[in-house]
Amino acid sequence: MTHKPSSITAPALNPFKQDRQYRPAATALLCAALGALLAACSTTTPAPVREQEPTPAANCPAPVLPAPVVCPGPEPKPPVQPPAAPWRSADWSALPGWQQDKPAQAWPALLASCKALRSDMLKAWSATCDAARELGPQASDAAVRQFLQARLTPWQLINVDGSETGLITGYYAPLIQASRTQTDRFRTPVLGVPDDLITVDLGELYPELKGKRVRGRLDGHKLVPYWSNGQLAAITDPQQLPSKPLMWVEDSIEFMFLQIQGSGFAKFSDGSRVRIAYADQNGHPYKSIGRWLIDRGELTLDKASMQGIQAWARANPKRLLELISANPSYTFFREDVSSGDGVQGAQGVELTAMRSTAVDPRTIPLGAPMFLSFNMPDGKPMQRLMLAQDTGGAITGRVRADFYWGFGAEAGSQAGRMRQQGRIWILWPQGSTPPTATP
Repeated sequence: MTHKPSSITAPALNPFKQDRQYRPAATALLCAALGALLAACSTTTPAPVREQEPTPAANCPAPVLPAPVVCPGPEPKPPVQPPAAPWRSADWSALPGWQQDKPAQAWPALLASCKALRSDMLKAWSATCDAARELGPQASDAAVRQFLQARLTPWQLINVDGSETGLITGYYAPLIQASRTQTDRFRTPVLGVPDDLITVDLGELYPELKGKRVRGRLDGHKLVPYWSNGQLAAITDPQQLPSKPLMWVEDSIEFMFLQIQGSGFAKFSDGSRVRIAYADQNGHPYKSIGRWLIDRGELTLDKASMQGIQAWARANPKRLLELISANPSYTFFREDVSSGDGVQGAQGVELTAMRSTAVDPRTIPLGAPMFLSFNMPDGKPMQRLMLAQDTGGAITGRVRADFYWGFGAEAGSQAGRMRQQGRIWILWPQGSTPPTATP
């Protein structure tokens, strides 16, 4: 509705709401009336009243209006600090325990890594690996130390925020009891890579996404996330499984940790044993079941070791599927028929107990020698030459490593207790710098 102008032209007696031409006379009358009212209310003898002209409007105090409200703007955000450089050149004397280590124990692992170097590392490492092979596999500690100091330069890893320490955990190769057929005793399937698992290398589509992959399955013409760990674990009908099981295992709790470790051994009733190696993954991110238990008040941080989680799972069998589902990542396996008694890492070489480590390959190239320094849970220092020969879904970041303890129950006991803070140096050929690490 449109408002029409009023036909009334006479001013009202409010001097603050009308046209400017009516304000002086009206204001004068109002001020005179207020003066007379105050005089009438006085309790003292009134002074003689003299006729006066009305006080001009200019002498009447102006109305006091409220001050305008000024809303403060948002506080300025602190400037975003650029990520720190991933490497810092160091001297050999900066490596704690370097002179006390026995580097010859890691020498065979270094020679194995030289055989499996990727093409993008050959340029930097070709001359060094050729010289290492000439030195031979039986080199002494002194010879290996002298060789490395003469040809390599230590580079200390630095976190994005500029700090120098990061998380060092441990892993091992478990042994689980298995059967080739499903029985009442062996009910948990070990799945190979399903035919319907689709892997898309995003770098082939967009060069800026080199190294990024997505996994999923087709639902009609749409790529959707693959079945999660919990969904696969909940399948009870073997006909509904996405792939034929390689075998069936007895203990679903031990299989849960085989998934986390990524490789291990299966032992059958006839005494035979096969290696189980990582083949692929369902594309879901790894989430810590230990953190899940801590966040729900089921375990305290000091009890959230592998042993503590296993004890909780055995004490709460009705919640086992809930625990498994907390980590949506599922590992698909293959049987490893290569020779040797150990397990292979992501680089494709057999891991060496207490000399191989899993790393984030975006930060540390696979095959590179490195030096770790941290304290064990009992306080004893662990300072030694290692080889980056494996990866893991939970191993992400710059100063981050997973220390391989080897095979068996004792190795599992050591690995399960580790959650230490430590420092890492990568050893790189002189005359070149390590590749740029991602944040």
